[in-house]
Amino acid sequence: MYNNVHILRKNLHMTQEDLAKAVGVTRQTIISIEQGKYIASLPLALKIAKVFNTPVENIFELGDED
Repeated sequence: MYNNVHILRKNLHMTQEDLAKAVGVTRQTIISIEQGKYIASLPLALKIAKVFNTPVENIFELGDED
């Protein structure tokens, strides 16, 4: 799974800590999502989409192997 979390976060001038607090997770979780080591649950993906005010499909994308 690919994601644009890092790009969207930087566009809003948010830190990883800011995003983590906004969606109720740790900074380490945001780091893992951005690095593609952790796939966000549906509720977390929806919270992230709400923070960025964009559809989930604009943030997360299935790769060929998914």
